[in-house]
Amino acid sequence: MDINVIELAYLGDAFYELKVREYLIKKGIRKVDNLQKSSVNYVSAKAQANILKCIMDNLTPKEIDIIHRARNYKRNTHPKNTDILTYKHSTAFEALIGYLYINNNVDRIDDLLKDIWRN
Repeated sequence: MDINVIELAYLGDAFYELKVREYLIKKGIRKVDNLQKSSVNYVSAKAQANILKCIMDNLTPKEIDIIHRARNYKRNTHPKNTDILTYKHSTAFEALIGYLYINNNVDRIDDLLKDIWRN
């Protein structure tokens, strides 16, 4: 299956959002307003760029290739609420999640995120 990195990022964004929501509910947060406020700590461009930075040492060469391709992808749009570098790293993180998801490797996603989400 030949999916470009922006399509992977689109898919990864949706799947990662679901994982965050599941994580927060399992953490015991019950009010929707609190869930929404807490999710920003995980799904914002800045948070995703920071997570990517934390997991880089644990990635395979293929995963790093996906990240580099997504980060370097030329787009005509630019972010409104964050700087371009943070946005590119966030997109790269989402592409990695999308790549792992589309290849039925959800366990790998969980493994990469478990240490981040412990904090």
